[in-house]
Amino acid sequence: MNIVGIDVGYSNLKVAYGRNETPSPKTILRPAGAAPEDRFGSRLDGKDSEEFLRVVVNGKKFIAGVSPDRAQMWSRSLHAEYSSSESYQALFKAGLLLAGMEQIDMLVTGLPVLQYLDEQRKKSLINYMTGIHEILPGKIVDIKKVKVVSQPIGGFLDFISRSNEDIEDASILVIDPGFFSVDWVVISNDEIHKHSSGTSLTASSVLLEEASALISKDHGTGISAEMLENAIRQNKTTIMVLGQRIEIAPYLRIARKSIGPVITEEIQKSLRNENKMVDIVVMVGGGATFFMEAVKEAFPRLKILLTQDAVFSNCRGFWMLGAASE
Repeated sequence: MNIVGIDVGYSNLKVAYGRNETPSPKTILRPAGAAPEDRFGSRLDGKDSEEFLRVVVNGKKFIAGVSPDRAQMWSRSLHAEYSSSESYQALFKAGLLLAGMEQIDMLVTGLPVLQYLDEQRKKSLINYMTGIHEILPGKIVDIKKVKVVSQPIGGFLDFISRSNEDIEDASILVIDPGFFSVDWVVISNDEIHKHSSGTSLTASSVLLEEASALISKDHGTGISAEMLENAIRQNKTTIMVLGQRIEIAPYLRIARKSIGPVITEEIQKSLRNENKMVDIVVMVGGGATFFMEAVKEAFPRLKILLTQDAVFSNCRGFWMLGAASE
């Protein structure tokens, strides 16, 4: 069977794809910027930008899979209705394009925890993704079956497939820091404890906005959170401000100290519903390193584990769930 695990994030598009009989999927990472074609500038040499992924959404030509700050006069989707937006649909189709399959037997994706608990939202997403999709004129992808899970579950499945950690009888807190939200679930005896799981909107986007404000305060000019996001994505350590290079790390460090405890306080409050304290904390997702220090400080007696290549952890787990399905 052709299996696709797709994580259409607010910052990155992650795709894991391959046949179910293969031991592991191929993975692709692209920025989660998407907007109508006419919102993008042209190259100086007049050639088409190689990184542009062109798709059609509701009859309109879109470009997807690029840094969000590339689009002009287009508002980025940072809200709970993201999964029904045209930008999301463009990124979803871009993911199908990257997977290169004309027929997908099982596609698995995720939603933030609180959105996943909304049955109508979940059904709407399944209905949208199932069936025939026109990616471009003459290019069709047929998706036979779709499964939607809560976002951190993908990361947890990826973790247990790659770890030799003894988790039998353990109560595990899985934390998935994303760009729009930080999601967490408690898993014990192969069951999700819904009342101890949740979503916080104090996420990576808020941390970057705080760092951006600190830079602006020190240097007297505005620096967008998207500029910081793009620099970090490219593993840059500095950013240009008024013609001078400034180090990013000190501002991120201060922002983490400010924002991190807000998130861990929300998580700790939700854990009051548990009969016993969790045994292990597993960090998954692309923003895991941003909040690792805060989580360690909040749970000093617990083992804090980070998945390998954490940015791909959810989509790899989605793929594994799909590959295990009949």
